[in-house]
Amino acid sequence: MLGRLAAQRLREIRQAFRQIPQASRSFSTALNYHLDSPDNNPDLPWEFTDANKDKVKEIISHYPSNYKQSAVIPLLDLAQQQHGGWLPVSAMNAVAKIIEVAPIRVYEVATFYSMFNRTKVGKYHLLVCGTTPCMIHGSREIEDALLEHLGVKRNEVTKDGLFSVGEMECMGSCVNAPMITVADYSNGSEGYTYNYYEDVTPKQVVEIVEALRRGEKPPRGTQNPKRINSGPEGGNTTLLSEPKAPPCRDLDAC
Repeated sequence: MLGRLAAQRLREIRQAFRQIPQASRSFSTALNYHLDSPDNNPDLPWEFTDANKDKVKEIISHYPSNYKQSAVIPLLDLAQQQHGGWLPVSAMNAVAKIIEVAPIRVYEVATFYSMFNRTKVGKYHLLVCGTTPCMIHGSREIEDALLEHLGVKRNEVTKDGLFSVGEMECMGSCVNAPMITVADYSNGSEGYTYNYYEDVTPKQVVEIVEALRRGEKPPRGTQNPKRINSGPEGGNTTLLSEPKAPPCRDLDAC
């Protein structure tokens, strides 16, 4: 009796999710199971390009022959780059076949890591850091500026297919908060880049978007002209000379 009720409830949940527009789901954590669609089902053929097959061999060569499954993350990353920024289930199945594991082992990885997108993204996938240092420095305003300018909601793709906006937890650039990253899938795996833009303002992120739209490559890194990389604004105020070596560094002299 309980089993039938649970099965019925699961069918109701599945049916409810099928009625949700694809674009409104979160990219990497949309669902913990797969729902077939015309452009994402296991019957669609998928394989690495000839150039990427060479990369696959090179990646697998880094691991012992009996540990090929350790290559699952870099192979999924390569597949995602080739497929325009997202992973269809047929690509995951192809990776599973290459590393000789059950497909579920690949699905587990693809659904766990937020770097893997399981629904379509824009050619330029913009990720706003939402962790505490960036949030304190205005990441919500950064995200709002991007969404308003592009006319989309979070995790939606613009009508021209160029842009999508998501949120990512700490990307390790806290000293230059707030920051965004741009995953550029416009040229496939051959031209793929993943660049940080730091110390950004709402106005600057809009300017970055428009530069990308024009096909330009905005300078990555800090957008604060008063800083050099992660150095203090205006330059150093301490440690202005070469530090003295500690005593007895020369062991022979000790």
